[in-house]
Amino acid sequence: MRDRYTITERLDHGGMAEVFRGVAESMEGFKKSVAIKRILPNLTKNQKFVSMFLDEARLSLFLQHANIVQVFDISKTPDNAYFLVMEFVDGCNLKGLIERQKQKGKRIDVGHSVYLMIECCKALHYAHSLEHPETNEPLGIVHRDISPPNILLSKNGEIKLVDFGLAKANSQIESTEPGVVKGKFSYLSPEAASGEQVDHRADVFAVGIILWELFTGRRLFYGDTDFQTVEQVRQARVPSIAALNPEIDAEIEQVVRKALARNPDDRYQSAADLGDALSQFLFSRRMKVTARDIAALVRDTQVEMMRKRSAEPKDSLIDALILDEMQKMTSLIGGNGAQQTATSEGSMSLDPSAFIDTSNWVGEMGMASAQPPPSKHAPQRQARPPVKPGKVQPPTPSPEIESLEQMLEPDRTGVHKNGEGKQPPWMLIAIIMVLLAAGAAVAVVFAMR
Repeated sequence: MRDRYTITERLDHGGMAEVFRGVAESMEGFKKSVAIKRILPNLTKNQKFVSMFLDEARLSLFLQHANIVQVFDISKTPDNAYFLVMEFVDGCNLKGLIERQKQKGKRIDVGHSVYLMIECCKALHYAHSLEHPETNEPLGIVHRDISPPNILLSKNGEIKLVDFGLAKANSQIESTEPGVVKGKFSYLSPEAASGEQVDHRADVFAVGIILWELFTGRRLFYGDTDFQTVEQVRQARVPSIAALNPEIDAEIEQVVRKALARNPDDRYQSAADLGDALSQFLFSRRMKVTARDIAALVRDTQVEMMRKRSAEPKDSLIDALILDEMQKMTSLIGGNGAQQTATSEGSMSLDPSAFIDTSNWVGEMGMASAQPPPSKHAPQRQARPPVKPGKVQPPTPSPEIESLEQMLEPDRTGVHKNGEGKQPPWMLIAIIMVLLAAGAAVAVVFAMR
């Protein structure tokens, strides 16, 4: 059985996709928080981009690591809207953490920065060396988009990589055309910026860029235009870290410079080698850093994020439209990837009755009854038969004219049919008495003649 999803809030959005927090509920009633990535509608017309998005899902199914966000499902609606359902990381990303420290006039401590990148190197080494579980052939995964927004930090101090949408693997559907540059320009490797073939050492270069920026509080490659940024990456000129931050000693700067070597052969040849060099630095300086230290930073950032989010306008209409799309989701995982109709078993279509209490709806009006409960001393009316879904129950026909006896006679519930309770209709009685008196007066006049 497939889960059904409900959006609770918008987390982030960019030029290619937007991410929501949601709840996955199984048919047994179990609930779990998830992150739901949705391709922007204008990009679903681009078949190459859709193929790249599907590559992320297929690749992510192979990735099972503590430092990599897990993917649970990929779904599609009849209107060609694609959704990726992922593990929800309750915290922030590295970009948010950096901005929070800048807001406070600080930089992330050297030891904390090194620890963060050690954890990233663990994830990258796992992905780079991953083999196909059936054929044991190397998958050749390269992330190619290592940047602060794609490094997630949980409130428990966990570090997880996300977004393998630009990853390159031997098994991917859409191969990169020669000369095409993919990835955020400021975090490209020189070979990628030149449109050359890239391998796992491009990710090592990206980690070096992030380390340089964490230590200096500045951007390494950032021009006025995208072209200028790409040109800076190609030249790979790296200013001195110690000149910008005297707290950085020569040993850790040498590690960063080796990771940022322009020639891939001069860099660390694996993410594991870079991670070992960073670990050696912490050990030699007797720096103790644990997940608990990262958790304290993340929680402080979360408080600021919640404050900003509470001041933003709510996109209730947009979220409602997206939720409507999600109700038609059909999983693309399982079998041979065959499409399922929105109403077939295993689809994501939601039954409104599962979420809305219809027990006190009025059949012909579609509105909740506002009548007070009957008196406990009065006999209960016969219950109205339930209305069948999709059909409107016709109103009960009533006579156009009712006799005086029917108007005055109370029914078995003690409520008069004119709706006035047990009190008699005095106005009508008064009119009748006046008419009788008038008739009597006329009779007297005729008798006197």
